[in-house]
Amino acid sequence: MKVRERIWVGIDVGKAHHHACAVDETGKVVFSKRLANGQAEIEALIARAGKAAGHVRWALDMTSGSAGLLLAVLRQTGAELVYVPGRLVNRMAGAFAGEGKSDAKDAFTIAETARLRHDLTPITEPDQLVAELRVLTARREDLMGDWVRGVNRLRDLLASIFPALEAAFDYTTRSSLVLLTGFQTPGGLREAGADAIAEHLHAGGAWPKGIAAMVDKALAAAAAQTIALPTEAAVAPLIARLAAQLLDLDREIKDLDKQITGTFGEHPHAPRITSVNGFGPILGAQLLADTGGDLLAAFGSSARLAAYAGLAPVPRDSGRVRGNLHRPKRYHRGLRRVFYLAALSAIKPDGPSKAFYQRKRAEGKLHTQALIALARRLIDVIWALLRDGREFHPSPPITANAA
Repeated sequence: MKVRERIWVGIDVGKAHHHACAVDETGKVVFSKRLANGQAEIEALIARAGKAAGHVRWALDMTSGSAGLLLAVLRQTGAELVYVPGRLVNRMAGAFAGEGKSDAKDAFTIAETARLRHDLTPITEPDQLVAELRVLTARREDLMGDWVRGVNRLRDLLASIFPALEAAFDYTTRSSLVLLTGFQTPGGLREAGADAIAEHLHAGGAWPKGIAAMVDKALAAAAAQTIALPTEAAVAPLIARLAAQLLDLDREIKDLDKQITGTFGEHPHAPRITSVNGFGPILGAQLLADTGGDLLAAFGSSARLAAYAGLAPVPRDSGRVRGNLHRPKRYHRGLRRVFYLAALSAIKPDGPSKAFYQRKRAEGKLHTQALIALARRLIDVIWALLRDGREFHPSPPITANAA
C-alpha cells in the first residue's frame, strides 16, 4: 500500500454499522469500507488508516448516541477529530455527481468536507460532569415531550365526553390529575358528592388549600351536563389510566430535575451562570450540555457563541441592496431555545433585564424581537462573568431565577 502524507477519513455513523471513506490530498478515494459498530472492527479501521498515511484526520457526522464507542476508541489513540453536521453533509452532497444517496456516498462527502474546510468544530474530550448533564438533559427533553403529548391527549379525551370539566381545570397541575384518576364523568361526580370527592383529593395528595374550591368547580361542571354520552364507558377508563401515567411522569421529571440540579451544582461555572437572572439550574445545565462546558475555549468570543445560537443576524445583500439582515438558517436550535427561555423569565421581575426589554419595546420592536435582543445581551453578560471569573450582582438586586 502506498503511504501518503495525509488522509481524511469520513465516517457515516450508524447504529449497527458505520461506513468509512478515506481520501487523500487530491480527493482520491484511498479506501471505502463498511464496518460493524464494535471495538475490534474500529481498531482494525484505525490500523488501516495509520498504514495508509502519516497523518490522519477523522470526521464524523454524529458525536453522541451510536457514535459513543467509535469516539472512545478514536480518543484512546489521540486521533484528530472534527464534527461535520448532518445539515452540512446534505448541502455538500449536491456538489458531487449523482443524486443517489448511500452510506458510502455520505462517508465520502464527510471526508471531502473535512479536507476542503478548515473551520469545522473539533471534537474534544467532554468533561465528565458535562457528559452526565448531556445524558440527563436529553432524557428530560424526552420526558417533557411525553408530558406535553399526554396532557394534550388527556384534554382531547375529556372534551369528547365532559367538556365542562375539561374547561374547568389546568391539567398540567398535580391536583387536577388526581381528580381525574377517580372521576371522569358528570354522573360519577354527582353520585360521589362533595365529601367523597374531597376525600379522594386528600388521599391523592392534592393541594389541601385548593381542595374545597376544586370540589365546588367539579360539581358545578357536573351540574352543567346532565346527558351521558354513549362513549363514556370506553373513554372514562382511558382518562383515568392516562391521568395516573401523567402523575407518575410528573414525579419522574421532578426526581430528574433534582438530579440535574445536583450535578449542575458541582460544575465550577454553575454559580456564575445562575447569578444571571433567567438562568436556573435546568437552563444552566442545558447551556453547559449544548456548548461542551468550556464556552471560552470552544467559541473564543461572545459574538461566535451568539452566531452558534442563531441570535446574530446574517446579511443577505445583493447588487445595490445593502444592510439586508435576516435570521440565520444554520444554528443550534436547542441553544437558541435556552437563551430565549432565559430572556422570557428575566423580564418577569424588576431589574436591568426588564428595563432593557422595555427600552427595546419603546423603540418600536415587537415582543419577540425585544426578547431576542435581550437573549443576545444575556450571552454578553454570561461571557463577561465567565471571562472575569465573578458572579453577577445587579443593582437593584434580581432575586427570581427561572428553572
